[in-house]
Amino acid sequence: MGNLWSRRADAAERAALARHARRLWGLPCTELGVVAWPPELRERTFGVWNYWWQAHLIDCAVDAAVRLPTQARVRRLRRLTRSPRIRNLTGWTNRYYDDMAWMGLALERAGRQQQVEHPSAIQTLESRLVDAWNPAAGGGIPWRRRDDFYNAPANGPAAILLARTGRLWRAQEMADWIDERLRDPVTGLIFDGLRGTEVERVVYSYCQGVVLGAETELAVRMGDPRHSIRVRRLVAAVSAHLCSGGVITGGGSGDGGLFNGILARYLALVATELPVLDAEDEDTRRLARSIVLSSAESAWANRLSVDGLPLFGCRWTVPAVMPELHGEDGVLCGDSVHASSVPERDLSVQLSGWMLLESAHTVEVLP
Repeated sequence: MGNLWSRRADAAERAALARHARRLWGLPCTELGVVAWPPELRERTFGVWNYWWQAHLIDCAVDAAVRLPTQARVRRLRRLTRSPRIRNLTGWTNRYYDDMAWMGLALERAGRQQQVEHPSAIQTLESRLVDAWNPAAGGGIPWRRRDDFYNAPANGPAAILLARTGRLWRAQEMADWIDERLRDPVTGLIFDGLRGTEVERVVYSYCQGVVLGAETELAVRMGDPRHSIRVRRLVAAVSAHLCSGGVITGGGSGDGGLFNGILARYLALVATELPVLDAEDEDTRRLARSIVLSSAESAWANRLSVDGLPLFGCRWTVPAVMPELHGEDGVLCGDSVHASSVPERDLSVQLSGWMLLESAHTVEVLP
């Protein structure tokens, strides 16, 4: 079993890149993710491109390069990390603080772990996130500029990035704000966000993931027991309420296609990085590892094999469905991308499967 998940992650990488990675507008030294497969013309030509999905494509490419470093993977990372700025037309930033946090996280990892460096981009994104903090609203950063919705999907990844870049004081403020304002006292799960004094009580898997990531990074760096306590509590809540038979449930498509993969990524971070001060921390790491591996086994068992490469389902507990070219496309509706008629067509869904398998590889060798 020693390299089982490495082989499977390698297959997921090859599948995602073969179906989705293309040169941007024919420009040399570029590569961007086509948002659907099979693609329509507007997708092949990057008329739609979904900024934050590209950040997760970069993050998955970093995972693969860390797992097995090669010059080809480093060259691909260089192409992937320079292309979003070109397609974005106006630079690295946009209106959405969650988007910018995800891109900052991907670029920071590419630089720190693979020496594919974009320091000015990270500094720009980091500054936007720090400056967005709004004490007049009781803290937190909004979902997007000039908005009154303050949510976990913006504050969570921002806190992870700021912890990794040394802005621990602001990362801790963000983590404290989420725990105080958005934690459900009944289930222990994290609600979506806050508009004024009204809590949006919907629960998304990626909200749990980003909070686990932020609290784990702070537990490593701060030595404050409150962060480990929150991680233990939230992993237990995820296991109790967001898993079936140890497998992460729910899942979706469009933007939601990434949600479960993000949770798996940060459960793997808990399993590998949470400081072990007592038996409860050991138990939490083991539980997080178990959820990742059970989810990966289920997703792999329910995949399709297309031309010898895996195609993952949007729900890891049921068999994947073969997408068709002429089904309904995923479309931008309001400020989020809704699903294609067959969710497996969406890049987000395939990235989530790839992310899950890379996460399984990282925890595979743990006791």
